[in-house]
Amino acid sequence: MGTLKSTKLNNLLVNWRSGAVYTSTWLSSQGFSPSAIAGYCQSNWLRSLGRGAFVKVGDTYDWSGALWAVQHQLGLDIHPGAKTALELAGYGHFLPLERQSVMLFGATGVKLPHWLRQQAQAWQIKYVTTNLFERSPSIGLTEWRFRDLEVKISTPERASLEMLYLVPHSQSVEEAWLLMEGLVTLRPRLLQSLLAACNSIKVRRLFLYLAEQHQHSWFERLDVEAIDLGVGNRSIVSGGRLDPKYHITVPVNL
Repeated sequence: MGTLKSTKLNNLLVNWRSGAVYTSTWLSSQGFSPSAIAGYCQSNWLRSLGRGAFVKVGDTYDWSGALWAVQHQLGLDIHPGAKTALELAGYGHFLPLERQSVMLFGATGVKLPHWLRQQAQAWQIKYVTTNLFERSPSIGLTEWRFRDLEVKISTPERASLEMLYLVPHSQSVEEAWLLMEGLVTLRPRLLQSLLAACNSIKVRRLFLYLAEQHQHSWFERLDVEAIDLGVGNRSIVSGGRLDPKYHITVPVNL
């Protein structure tokens, strides 16, 4: 290997962020040709994670390193939300002890890269596309650090609404009840903005119902009258009871 090529490889490896996945798109923008990258793999410096993604041999990585590449190198608006974001924020003790799925959210039409879809089963990734906050797609997102990697994730306020969006098909009402019980420190001003931006009447009603049931102090600081709750009844579960205030059908045992 020539001196120039060796120096370029050394710089790449020295500056490689710990735990990160690097994409061929980004590597190409830095002047690394497909043949050069293939040579690095053959020389056991890099390893392919699927077509278009690479990790450094000997490095420790997981889904967070892949998400960093998705956000920072591919520019895709995909983030951890719902239970995953709540767990990262310290609410994991309200979850069952078994390993949780990694819940990633993206706007309708935004696809996971093929190489990440190939890793989805190993990392237990579940990807949800929705326009729940179409009018304000970045509302309620915050920076989170995984070792040397910064990624955007949902705040607990946004994550709680994303979790309720999944009820009842991929999120049980009972577990949502337990998680909502622990959310005692949510910020009412941010919640007010999120509820106004949320596209789902069901999510708004269910959130307010659960918050009131748990008598959270921040609930009293919400302007419920300013939140559009639509008209008519909404069924959360079949065979339940109709809450007369929020007009949603909830399980009898709640």
